[in-house]
Amino acid sequence: MELRFSPAEEAFRAEARVWLEANKPHAPRPRDLRARRDYDLAWQRRMFDGGWAGIAWPREYGGRGASLMEQLVWFEEYARAGAPENSTLFVGLNHAGPTLVACGTPEQKAYHLPRILRGEVVWCQGFSEPNAGSDLASLQTRAVIDGDELVVTGQKIWTSFGHVAEFQELLVRTDPAAARHRGITWVICPMDAPGIDVRPITTLTGESDFCEVFYDNVRIPLANVVGELNDGWRVAMTTLSFERGTAFLSEQVRLARRVEELIALARNTPGLAGVARAIDDDEIARRLARARAEVDAMRAMSYRSISLAARTGMPGAEASIIRLFFSELVQRIDVLAMDILGPAAIARDDESSAARWVHLYLTGLSQTIGGGTKDIQRNIIGDRYLGLPR
Repeated sequence: MELRFSPAEEAFRAEARVWLEANKPHAPRPRDLRARRDYDLAWQRRMFDGGWAGIAWPREYGGRGASLMEQLVWFEEYARAGAPENSTLFVGLNHAGPTLVACGTPEQKAYHLPRILRGEVVWCQGFSEPNAGSDLASLQTRAVIDGDELVVTGQKIWTSFGHVAEFQELLVRTDPAAARHRGITWVICPMDAPGIDVRPITTLTGESDFCEVFYDNVRIPLANVVGELNDGWRVAMTTLSFERGTAFLSEQVRLARRVEELIALARNTPGLAGVARAIDDDEIARRLARARAEVDAMRAMSYRSISLAARTGMPGAEASIIRLFFSELVQRIDVLAMDILGPAAIARDDESSAARWVHLYLTGLSQTIGGGTKDIQRNIIGDRYLGLPR
């Protein structure tokens, strides 16, 4: 394992740094979801025009074709520059796009991949159901073959950005008589198809990024099947391997930046129990030091995982170790921010300096659920990494 960057990688870093400083948006990212979508698409288009779209995608599909170490450098520089999160495009860029590269037909790739990279469409994910979240193999949304179409009936939930998306990566059960992990199909679903009803869900933060999606005899061409009929579980595992692998590297780098901002907050926030500043409290100082150390430990784990993936070509089970550690670390850091803020944390003023930290805390409560719950991650670690009996 090599933890030093090569001269070529440092040259790549310098190029990325210069471009980001010259091109990153300076206007704040809107809170209104539709305005946020337009903001993200415009930024994606600017990255595409500059040659930085699809940093991990192969060049033959319009991406940058960056190595794993170059991807890490890009995410570090992206966070250092304070470039905006483009979460509305996460599924297209990090799920659907890479899955189509790996499993899609030439026609599917030719139609969808350029549109994702150019910032023309938003994708959402239709995997989880009310009774099939962590146990995804128990999904019941059904698709019946009728001529050259699938007719879909059922319900999905926790569909991020479903009401502003053009396409969905959808898992349906096409053979109800087959074993749980068989008889599932991965299909591209147009979100404007007749029979789709999207209902936003308001979360603790007051936002409505999540949705329920209902399907009432929705017709989808068989040409939209990715992989083969009844082979959707294998395709879905390809999708999730990207989510648990390189797809959240940028989140890790942003977390490192957040810890440094939290240290600055502690230096400028009045302390409790007789100390002048929050950072003068020995326990707060200890927890800040531990947070910084744990972020560095996570980065070392990520470097090791990237080194292994560079040799094997795919993220391995160790990605679940990092994902689990990251999700719990986010929540520890968010709780620490609330303790530093003290009474200011309960203020309901969206314009206050504390509002951002409160929003991060409320959002972070889902970290140990999204992308596979902490229990699922522990099962993966035990089964695939430690070789424990099922």
